[in-house]
Amino acid sequence: MNDEFARLKSALRATMPEVPESVREQAVSAAMTEFDRHHQGRGDGVRHSGKGTKTNLTILRRLVMSILKPSPLLAGSAAVVAVAGLILYQMPLPLPDEEVWPALQTQTAQRSMSESQEILPDEAGSTMQSSMPASSVRHRQAQSTGEQYLSSWYISGQDQDGDRFPSVSSNAVMAVAEEPVSTFSIDVDTASYAYVRTSLQDTRIPRPEAVRIEELVNYFDYGYAPPEGRNPPFATHVSLVPSPWNKSAKLMHVGIKGYELDRSAMPRANLVFLIDTSGSMDEPNKLPLLIRSFRLLLTALAPDDRVAIVTYAGSAGVVLEPTPVSDRARILASLDDLYPQGMTAGAEGIHAAYRLAEQHRIDGGVNRVILATDGDFNVGITDPDDLERFIAGKRSSGVSLSVLGFGMGNYNDELMQRLAQNGNGNAAYIDTLSEARKVLLEQVASTLVTIAKDVKIQVEFNPATVREYRLIGCETRILEREDFNNDRIDAGEVGAGHAVTAIYEIVPADSDGGLISPLRYRETEAKTESAFTNEFAFLRIRYKLPDSNTSALHTRPVTEDDTYRTMSDAPVHVRFSVAVAAFGQLLKGGRHTGSFGHEDIIRLARDARGTDPSGYRSEFIRLVDLARTIEKSEQ
Repeated sequence: MNDEFARLKSALRATMPEVPESVREQAVSAAMTEFDRHHQGRGDGVRHSGKGTKTNLTILRRLVMSILKPSPLLAGSAAVVAVAGLILYQMPLPLPDEEVWPALQTQTAQRSMSESQEILPDEAGSTMQSSMPASSVRHRQAQSTGEQYLSSWYISGQDQDGDRFPSVSSNAVMAVAEEPVSTFSIDVDTASYAYVRTSLQDTRIPRPEAVRIEELVNYFDYGYAPPEGRNPPFATHVSLVPSPWNKSAKLMHVGIKGYELDRSAMPRANLVFLIDTSGSMDEPNKLPLLIRSFRLLLTALAPDDRVAIVTYAGSAGVVLEPTPVSDRARILASLDDLYPQGMTAGAEGIHAAYRLAEQHRIDGGVNRVILATDGDFNVGITDPDDLERFIAGKRSSGVSLSVLGFGMGNYNDELMQRLAQNGNGNAAYIDTLSEARKVLLEQVASTLVTIAKDVKIQVEFNPATVREYRLIGCETRILEREDFNNDRIDAGEVGAGHAVTAIYEIVPADSDGGLISPLRYRETEAKTESAFTNEFAFLRIRYKLPDSNTSALHTRPVTEDDTYRTMSDAPVHVRFSVAVAAFGQLLKGGRHTGSFGHEDIIRLARDARGTDPSGYRSEFIRLVDLARTIEKSEQ
């Protein structure tokens, strides 16, 4: 038995880094305290949920198997290791002191691993074989050692509840007589839809603050006709349809379509991939998916486009100087050599990436930093306001910022959205390789090439024909009325071929419904001039061309000619977008949707599915059905 313990001790030392004495003392003390609490029936149950226990036991099992695999004689000691590990993993472990934590990380990261081979499908679906150090992110598939799994859990042991989203109240119903004007910045991001999809597929209803209705609606292509030319750079499409959840109301559906750009006509690109390689990225749906996503993007770029790679963990570094896409092998080798380690010096990485993008700026080209991360910055400048000011100040240099989010458990959506908005870019959430293909391959022009910036929408409702209105979504994009004419106020961007959809719910003046009672002491309004009695609203769109700092104005009235008497008469794309908007409202609590539920949404979406070559609309219908099933199971 003594020999077995000696060999077990030796095996543990071979797989685990040396832990500072202070850390060891903290862990042992916490373990003894927790053991006493459980023995006396007073455990707090922090790690006793089914999911947490399963995860921890899985890690422990892999640890034990990796230790015992070289020596079957040690099998008799497995129970001892399991019992000790179970005590440790069933309790909340204290993090090491700040002064010893970097040393522990560095020690773990510097462990050398044997080389392995991996077979991966390439972008065309065939297979290719690459040889790389197992210290790259893919080492987990080739060699599952206790060090890998324990350090990964210890560094990033949060669950999905660690994700952070801005907490914003839904837009209120407004009385036209008091507030006739609604102003907001355009939003082309779709990150919320992909996050909602991942949550539902994980059999979890997403938290309401994770649901941004406008991003759900704008995830889909509605087939709007593009403008005939580039001035103005987009076409507007407006429809008025009966609200399916409120018989007293109508929905004003506003669609904007940017002019389309042939891929061969795309300007040259100077791209800097800013990649998070911190320890929390050591998950299959994080760094490995990120690497494969950027592989796809390379296939959409021209040979003379340039790509650089900057990584950040404990510190930031340039992995690849600007390199033409024609040197694909060199770029791929740099991507494949990435591996996760350390903490998250995100601010330092942003500084390095912008510096590189500015040094190699292409006049008249696409100059963009693409930040790919699971979400947070915990080393360096962590104040979001400081980061925003830095990124906003770089807009004048002609370098923009886009953000790609990966994974769950550490995703700081609020910060990612703010950075993308201030960087004149967009934000997307990549949960699958299929989503990466959609964002980085199918929509490469709209993702990279901006055709209009600081795009603002202002709607003035006619009090003679509209009593109340409510903007569905866009809560984080609301602007003050005076911001519309102020060219110094930043707003959203539209990419080549991109479409944007916004939906208002309005209550006509002659309706018996409505939520706001008229004021007793309000003075009688003067009648609206007869010239406007046919108008429900007046739509204004203010925008700047990419190389201009002065805005232009596009306007159109919303009239009876835009009205469809029944929902079934409305175009397919309008009906489907309404179904998506209804689902988003339901996920946020259904305050305004009444009895309109999952079955009604599925029915409306199925009738309006239309042509669906990529299957995105069919997938949406399945997600609604899945949400219905999850909610029933929780009742």
